[in-house]
Amino acid sequence: MTARHRPTTVLIAHPGAELYGSDLVMLESVSALVESGSTVTVALPGDGPLVAELERRGATTVFCRTPVLRKSILRPAGAAAFLRDTVAGALAGVGVLLRTRPDVVYVNTVTLPLWVLLARLGRLPVIAHIHEAERNAPGLIRRALATPLLLCASVITNSDHCRDVVSESFPALHRRTTVVANPIAGPQHPEPARAALTDRVRLVYVGRLSERKGVDVAVRALARYRSSGHAAELHLVGDVFPGYEWYLTRLHQLVHAEGLDDCVHFHGYQRNVWPFLAASDILLVPSVLEEGFGNTAVEGTLAARPVVVSDTSGLREASAGFASTLRVPPGDSSAIADAVSRIVRDWPHERLAAVTDQFLARDRHALAGYRSAIRDAVNHAQHPAAAGFTVSGRPAGSAHVTVLASSLNEGKAPWNRSTI
Repeated sequence: MTARHRPTTVLIAHPGAELYGSDLVMLESVSALVESGSTVTVALPGDGPLVAELERRGATTVFCRTPVLRKSILRPAGAAAFLRDTVAGALAGVGVLLRTRPDVVYVNTVTLPLWVLLARLGRLPVIAHIHEAERNAPGLIRRALATPLLLCASVITNSDHCRDVVSESFPALHRRTTVVANPIAGPQHPEPARAALTDRVRLVYVGRLSERKGVDVAVRALARYRSSGHAAELHLVGDVFPGYEWYLTRLHQLVHAEGLDDCVHFHGYQRNVWPFLAASDILLVPSVLEEGFGNTAVEGTLAARPVVVSDTSGLREASAGFASTLRVPPGDSSAIADAVSRIVRDWPHERLAAVTDQFLARDRHALAGYRSAIRDAVNHAQHPAAAGFTVSGRPAGSAHVTVLASSLNEGKAPWNRSTI
């Protein structure tokens, strides 16, 4: 990449300010662009722990009221709030574009369509990085979510499953979509699991506490495993999304009803999850709905721990090829308990397989390859006529490389610094 092809400024639109899966992936995108000499501004709807990490990596943050597509908009009150946020967000978003004058707008989710529209009205090239895959959602909703992607210069997804779901709404999106594996950095020196399970089996769940993630299924699985006479405990590392405190209350009620008060431990949100994985024996990833990918499953493998994961959607890709991972039907607590029993029965073999799998996971999700792919994608969005564009070593025109729509970028950008 030559200096003249590097974008001067990239504006990244992101839907929250926490530090979960897609937030951590976005941080690596920021690092990739800052390292290339780009000026990066990240627009967030509010404050949170993500802000300090963004600034540490060299990005500037701005707060901008932004409508985020959530299930709550299907209710009258939610729809009214979304409409108000759209009006306010449009005015605020135009202000951010005028102040930052980006060369490329990078929208880090499918749930922020307003940013795509504002950028295209300003004739700015847009990259959409999609982490969600809702095949079980009604077709009309999936089509509505995918429609703004037709305006993007390119689309990045984190799995083949995610790309397939997006393409089901508009087949033309398939050929302009790039699959880039999520960057996931594991612990520097992961310790193997303990050699002998001499006391309670230590199960751990890491991630958002939500119904779709199946945390209640994990609790019921613990109850079933213990009902067979086995000793075990479950550590929950994560918290609910603001406004979903009712689910945390329901979890506590379930734990009490199952008689597990001394066996289930709530640790809340933790920025550094590796000590909790290091203290565990087996990681549970019990999602009941489809996932775009499944970073947590890979994190368990990077920590050299056996993983029990739901056999669905992007979680299949996240766990593919790992001998220490067992897949179970989504929502089946008995199957999870059986999988735990199987791992415990063959513990020496499963422990050794987990130690071996960590090296494959490191290679597959290396930061260097991800950062290179993001830099190339942003560069090509700004300069669609540039030759030799590759993503993750694949030449342009291959199945995993975006065919960029240069026609979207014709003409001068009225919000670009060169014309203001």
